[in-house]
Amino acid sequence: MDFYTLNAIKISKTTTHNYSTSFSMGVWMLNTRYRQAIYAIYGFVRFADEIVDTFHDQDQKTLLKNFSDETYEAIEKGFSTNPILHSFQWAVNKYKIEHEHIDAFLYSMELDLYKDRYNREEYHRYIYGSAEVIGLMCLRVFYDDDDESYEKLKHPARKLGEAFQKVNFLRDMLSDYHERGRVYFPEVDFDNFNEQMKKDIEEEIRLDFKEAYAGIKELRKDIRLGVYLAYKYYLKLLEKIAKAQPDNLLEKRFRISNRRKFLLLGRCYIQNSLNTV
Repeated sequence: MDFYTLNAIKISKTTTHNYSTSFSMGVWMLNTRYRQAIYAIYGFVRFADEIVDTFHDQDQKTLLKNFSDETYEAIEKGFSTNPILHSFQWAVNKYKIEHEHIDAFLYSMELDLYKDRYNREEYHRYIYGSAEVIGLMCLRVFYDDDDESYEKLKHPARKLGEAFQKVNFLRDMLSDYHERGRVYFPEVDFDNFNEQMKKDIEEEIRLDFKEAYAGIKELRKDIRLGVYLAYKYYLKLLEKIAKAQPDNLLEKRFRISNRRKFLLLGRCYIQNSLNTV
């Protein structure tokens, strides 16, 4: 690998570490041969997410359009002066990540610029583009030389991304609703959010996790620990949210302490080593 590309990937790695300790821990538990591409994918999706969620004093529509155009140009040329996009194009071209996943992701990001309410069909399409396809990108990295396993594991990979995103929606209700005016859950009124609404959403997420877990057990061992750790982290976060009152979700952002994350890591490591996942 040339020095420029290696440097770009290190910038994506730093981005991952700065934005998400939990995701970083999961990537660190993967075999080293997968880490660079996963960092590259995370850096790309994080920067796009920043454009639509953070830069409110800028022309976000133009920023996202430029980011999207530069992404496809980088993939076509195999080069970008933007290190985040350069590392991403490297991963896309090396592992032959399907462009349709990139299209779906950028479409969901665009929705965040003008849409704040969703019906059931729109909700599922948004989640597919904002989360499920990220799982599919990672899965392609893991099984780039094994199309049979990739096809077999696509459904649970999508379900894991779906579960993660729905937990994020619950965790981020405070900022999504009060700061950005967004309500992703269909037929839900946050001004009258009650226990039954909350339980219905939580049950929906548990079913997603159940389908995802069936696939996690089938992953190769050098992949499984990192994915299993992320699964257990989000499951623990869902359990914490489930114990809270509906109003609490609109008052603070729930998280798992670093101490608890390291305890989860130890348990997951032992289970993976003993093949008891």
